[in-house]
Amino acid sequence: MSLRVTFLGTGGAVPTVERAASAVFVNREGDRFLFDCGEGTQREMMRSGTGFAVDRVFVSHLHGDHVLGLPGLVQTLGFNDRTDPLTIHCPPGTGDRLRDLVRAAGHDPAFPVRIDPVAPGEVAHEADDYAVRAFETEHRTKSQGYVLAEDDRPGRFDRPKAEELGVPVGPKFGRLHEGEAVEAEDGTVVEPERVVGPPRPGRKLVYTADTRPRERTVEAAENADLLIHDATFADDMADRARETAHSTGREAGSIAARANAKRLALVHISSRYAADARPIRRDAREEFDGECLLPDDGDLIDVPFPDAD
Repeated sequence: MSLRVTFLGTGGAVPTVERAASAVFVNREGDRFLFDCGEGTQREMMRSGTGFAVDRVFVSHLHGDHVLGLPGLVQTLGFNDRTDPLTIHCPPGTGDRLRDLVRAAGHDPAFPVRIDPVAPGEVAHEADDYAVRAFETEHRTKSQGYVLAEDDRPGRFDRPKAEELGVPVGPKFGRLHEGEAVEAEDGTVVEPERVVGPPRPGRKLVYTADTRPRERTVEAAENADLLIHDATFADDMADRARETAHSTGREAGSIAARANAKRLALVHISSRYAADARPIRRDAREEFDGECLLPDDGDLIDVPFPDAD
């Protein structure tokens, strides 16, 4: 079951030659999501090979570097003969402005575009074995992040034990793995607990977008397999980070450490660091012992299951 993340735009408010405005593409076994859609996102999608088959867009807030790519993307989707609806999730109170943005040039989408305001703490999208919910962040406008969290998976199936207990090879193995008792060849009942281990956790991906470091983020990102966190500035601009309601690399590292995250990806890199953004990662690594990534636009990473080893 694949979970892949493509960093389409890792730059701050002012794009650079190397870093476009904010956008992250997530493909979970064919379910395709965009987290924010800054200017130039559709070009980055073409360069990265993600394709345009987006099912849902999760908007963190309505600053231009996070949403100005939406009108162009919607128009391109229409040119490509899309007929399926596109749902755009957003913070409460921003739906009307987002709807106006999509039609900013007087363009009526050629397919249904559904605007879905969702409040922090609420589930934006729920599927059979995972959900995406919003959580509150702190920025200069109404903003929120998103958590994609998978359900627990069944425990490991002990086939040799099942055969030892007389369960015939075949469909009864699957029924046991799904938690159903079955009858062995000698007529005895085999309970699933005898051959199936404890439930195994699913994966968790957390996207903060622009934010100051917050306790709510620590709670939302607890044991995250991948935390994608605002890291606009290095320590040399800590005062500026506070003034503009962003985070430094060190602050992002501290949040990841407190949340016991496995991996941290530092994004929304200020154009001040166009020549060299490594100081941001250096600061984060002084706080966080896990894997610390400073992704470039176009980077693709796989998020493995916690027990993949």
